[in-house]
Amino acid sequence: MWITSSPTTATTPTVIALGNFDGVHLGHREVIRPVLERVCRERQALTSQDKLRCPDVIDPSTLDLASLDLFRGYSDREFSFSDQAAPSALPCQGGQPLALATVLTFFPHPQEYFSGASRPLLTPIDEKALQLRDLGVEQLVLLPFNQELANLSPEQFVEFILVRHLKAQHISVGIDFCFGRGRTGNIEDLQRLAAQWGIDVSVVPLKNSGGDRISSSRIREALSNADLGTAKELLGRSYGLTGRVVQGQQLGRTIGFPTANLRIPADKFLPRSGVYSVRVLGVKDDSRSYIPGVMNIGNRPTVDGTTQTIEVHLLQWSGDLYGQTLRVTLDTYLRPEQRFESLDSLKRQIQADCEAALAIL
Repeated sequence: MWITSSPTTATTPTVIALGNFDGVHLGHREVIRPVLERVCRERQALTSQDKLRCPDVIDPSTLDLASLDLFRGYSDREFSFSDQAAPSALPCQGGQPLALATVLTFFPHPQEYFSGASRPLLTPIDEKALQLRDLGVEQLVLLPFNQELANLSPEQFVEFILVRHLKAQHISVGIDFCFGRGRTGNIEDLQRLAAQWGIDVSVVPLKNSGGDRISSSRIREALSNADLGTAKELLGRSYGLTGRVVQGQQLGRTIGFPTANLRIPADKFLPRSGVYSVRVLGVKDDSRSYIPGVMNIGNRPTVDGTTQTIEVHLLQWSGDLYGQTLRVTLDTYLRPEQRFESLDSLKRQIQADCEAALAIL
């Protein structure tokens, strides 16, 4: 999947799903679906005479994003997403390239930009990219949300961003989508403006679950209450954390339960503190689809009480995890974090947590 922070370096033409898509939940997938279906139909219509062409795209490592006027990009951000590559060849029909399935989104979130307050994300950029790639999205355009972008009128946004730079052939949005300076543009404006350029717009109705709209805020609320079942129902998958194993205080191994200390993105939304049964993926040299584990999110009141950590103890496994990147999916909330009278009491409870996790998993 090709990832760019500027429409000037996007591969065109495009079929675009437009929105913030934090969480890439089931509601978001409905907005992305028309894009994937249209691209699929076009690819299926290719004949044996259609050939592939190598696009004139720019290697992201060579970009001088700071020199771009409106789109400054993320030259100061370290991407850990390893599949950041331009397509080597694009389907072509009649000598013309076919459109790429593209998601256009914003970073930071507009609400975060205007409020000045940090906004924890269900899917930070790297995680969002992986989720979109797995759905079949071929290109992710991350528009840096700054004052210049915020000042664009609805007309300017359509003409400058969607038409001239991204060469959109089709646009898909949710029914509540607003855009342009002061959020003055609505879906009727988008349809009217896009039609002037011969672009059709899919307007996707809200997707409900349990009688209410599926939304990122509902998922955050469920996770804050350790309601993993509701979060999974709205996301369409179990909630997970991805992080690199770094060296901690190594207290776990002194009591017989060595843990992997995870460093996750600072903008990742964390669920309620406590102990969870989890599935751990990404352990090198292990052929299993996942390894069962127990995870603690919190301040470890028995041994520390001040520093928040995310620690995972892998069950039925031993080895060196330092430097590895693990994905941990949450299965069951076992109990809240608590302070114990002694390390022996803590050890007995951890053993009970491990037995409970194994029984569940």
